[in-house]
Amino acid sequence: MTLPPARGPLNPFPYRGWMSSVADADRVADLARRVVADHDPKKVPIPEYLAACYDAGLSWVHFPEGLGGLGVSRGLQAVADRILQGAGGPIPLSLNPMGYGMAAPTVREHAQSDELKKSWLRPLASTEHIWCQLFSEPGAGSDLAGLATSAVRDGDDWVLNGQKVWTSLAHRARWGLLLARSNPDVPKHKGLTYFVLDMHGPGVETRPLRQMTGQAEFNEVYITDARIPDAHRLGEVGNGWNVAMTTLMNERSALGGSGNRRGAGTISDAVALWASRPDLRTSVLRDRLTQLWLRSEAQRLTAERSRAAATVGGPGPEGSIGKLVGAELNQHIYQWCMDLLGPEGILYHGYGSGDRDEDESGKDWRGPIQQRFLRSKANTIEGGTSEVMRNILGERILGLPGDLRADAGMPWKEIPRG
Repeated sequence: MTLPPARGPLNPFPYRGWMSSVADADRVADLARRVVADHDPKKVPIPEYLAACYDAGLSWVHFPEGLGGLGVSRGLQAVADRILQGAGGPIPLSLNPMGYGMAAPTVREHAQSDELKKSWLRPLASTEHIWCQLFSEPGAGSDLAGLATSAVRDGDDWVLNGQKVWTSLAHRARWGLLLARSNPDVPKHKGLTYFVLDMHGPGVETRPLRQMTGQAEFNEVYITDARIPDAHRLGEVGNGWNVAMTTLMNERSALGGSGNRRGAGTISDAVALWASRPDLRTSVLRDRLTQLWLRSEAQRLTAERSRAAATVGGPGPEGSIGKLVGAELNQHIYQWCMDLLGPEGILYHGYGSGDRDEDESGKDWRGPIQQRFLRSKANTIEGGTSEVMRNILGERILGLPGDLRADAGMPWKEIPRG
C-alpha cells in the first residue's frame, strides 16, 4: 500500500486522518462480513436480513450509532454495500426508495426525540414499513412552496385538509412525509410546517393514477380532517421549507447515484440487449452504445468520488448534478434500446395488466425494455424537473443571478392563483 504524501513539517501527525479512515473501513467491512455470515440474504427473509444490517450500523454508516449507523464517513457506505450486495443482498433503496432515500435522513435530522427516530428508522430499514412523500399538489408542482394543504393546530394535534398528487407507493405506504401550510398570512416559504402522516389513519384516502406504462405506481391522496399529533411534527412550526430541503437534497442525491459496480445500472440493460440480439447489430448502434457506456461510467465514477469525499453530513445542492445527468442519460439509453429493436419496439403488452403490486411478485418489476423506455420519460420530471435542477445549479453552485419572482415577500393568501 502506498502512503499518501507528507503534509509538511508543521504537522507532526501527517497520517492520522488517513489511518483513521483505514481503520473505519476495516471496521465497516468486518461488520458487513459478520452480518452475511449470521444472516445469509439468500436464506433468511429479507426484512430479517435488513434489520440485522440496521442493528450492525450498516443501513446508513454515517448515521449515529443506535440509529442504523456507525458515525463514520458517508463514503464508507460503498464498502459495506459491496460486501452485502456481493453476497446476494438486495439494494434497499429499490425496495423502499422514499424511505431510504428521503425519509431516513429527514427523520434522523429533524424528529423530536431519539425514541421516535428509533421507532421509525428500524422498520423503515427492514422495509416492514414503506414510506411515501406527500409534497406535490394539483396546483403546486415545481413551485412546491405554493402548496395549499392546510394544517391547523388543535390542542396537541394538527388537523389537515388538502390533496396531494403523484405520490409514489402511497398505496403501500405505512407513513408519509407531508408538507402543509400552517400560516397563510406570511410569504409562502415561511408558512409551511412538516409532518409525518399515518397513511392508515382516518381521513386519508389513496386513489391510483394509471400511467402510460399501464401501471399505477403512484397515486393521488385526499386528506380530510386527518389528525397528526404534534409529536409527529419534524422541525419547528413554520420551518417546514428548511426541513423539506433536507428531503429534496437527499432525494436528488439518491436519484442521481449509480451502481457501485462497473457497468451496473441502466446501461446494463442496453448491454444485455445488445448481447442478446446479434441479428439487429449495426456499426452505428455499436458506436452509440460505446458512447453511452462511457457516459455512464463517467457518471458512476463522479458519484463514487462524491461519496468518497462526503463527510457525516447531508448532501448539498451538488446532488442536483447527478440527478440532472442521470435522468437524461437514462432516457438516451432506453431510446437507444428502442432504436435497436426497431419496429419490435412498439410491441408492448403491459397495458391493462391491472396488478398494482407487480413489484412484489418476484419478477423484475420494471418489466420489458419497452416499459422501461416509457417509464424513463418521467425521469426528467420526478424529483424536480431538469429545468429546476439547472436553476439550482446556476444559482447555488455557479452563483448566477436568480429568476425574477413576482410573489417574493407577498403573503401566500394574497398570491393570485388560477
